[in-house]
Amino acid sequence: MTFPRRLLNNEEEVVLDLHPHWIFLGLPLVAVVVAVVAGIAAVVADVHAIIRAVVGVLVLAAVLWFLWRWVRWVTTNFVVTTDRLIYRHGVLSKHGIEIPLERVNTVFSSQGVWERLIGAGNLVIESAGEMGRQSFTNVRKPAAVQNEIYRQMEDNENRKYDRIRASVTPAEPSIPAQIRELDELRKQGVLTEEEFDLKKQQLLDRM
Repeated sequence: MTFPRRLLNNEEEVVLDLHPHWIFLGLPLVAVVVAVVAGIAAVVADVHAIIRAVVGVLVLAAVLWFLWRWVRWVTTNFVVTTDRLIYRHGVLSKHGIEIPLERVNTVFSSQGVWERLIGAGNLVIESAGEMGRQSFTNVRKPAAVQNEIYRQMEDNENRKYDRIRASVTPAEPSIPAQIRELDELRKQGVLTEEEFDLKKQQLLDRM
C-alpha cells in the first residue's frame, strides 16, 4: 500500500515510499516453514490423532501470525517527500509522525554485519521540536535513505531562498509603462527623438 497522494501539500512530491525491510517478515515465515514441516512429518509418521491436532493448531497459528505481520508490513510506510519525513503505521487505526525537513538537524544510520549483508538497518533522526529524537528500525538501505534525506534538505533550503529572493525582487515595469517613462524623459529633454525612437522600438520588439 503506497502513501496516499491526497495527503500531500500543494507542489509536494514523494521521493521515497518504503515499507519495512523483508526481515520484518522473517520470524513468522520461519515459523510457518517449521510448522508445515512438522505437520508433514506428523502425517507421514502416522502419529496419534491428538499430536496431529496439536501440530495442525501450530500450523494455523503460524500462518495467522505471518498474515498479521504481512498486513502490518503493508500498512507501514517510511516516506521522504520534498517537504517532510513521514512515518505511518497501523492496520485498523493509523498513527503517524511528520518531521518537516527544515527541522531536521542530524540523521544517523547504523547497520550490523548481518544487516549489511541483507541491506537493512536503523535510522535515528534528531530534529528541533518536541519530538527531538526518533528511531526507525528495519529500514531498507539506511545509508542511501540518509543521503536522500540530506539531499532533499538541501533542495528544500534552496527553494526557500528562491522564494525569498522572488518576494523581495521588484517586478520589472510593463513595456507600456517603460515607454511612458521614456516619453517623459524625451519631454524633459533627457532623451533625443532618435534615442527615444530607438529605445521604444527595442521595447516593442520584446512584446
